[in-house]
Amino acid sequence: MATCPECDAEIEVDEFDVDKGDQLNCPECGSNLEVTAVSPLELDIAPEDEEDDDEAVEDDVLKDDEGEVAEEEGEADDEEEGWEE
Repeated sequence: MATCPECDAEIEVDEFDVDKGDQLNCPECGSNLEVTAVSPLELDIAPEDEEDDDEAVEDDVLKDDEGEVAEEEGEADDEEEGWEE
């Protein structure tokens, strides 16, 4: 059993089922928590992962065939529409 550092709720976690660095959510407050120790089981607020946020933004950017950022939504497909079957 561990305690959420955000809301002090008791969280039922088997220390044999988790490893140091694993992340889980508090069922009471929804905070993202990280296992910082397994014996005894300790949890801390998980650090925000800025790399995932940056990658998500990059995935949303439209790119043309040469990998350059397309300025408008349809611009990336303009070259493909020009060919005839």
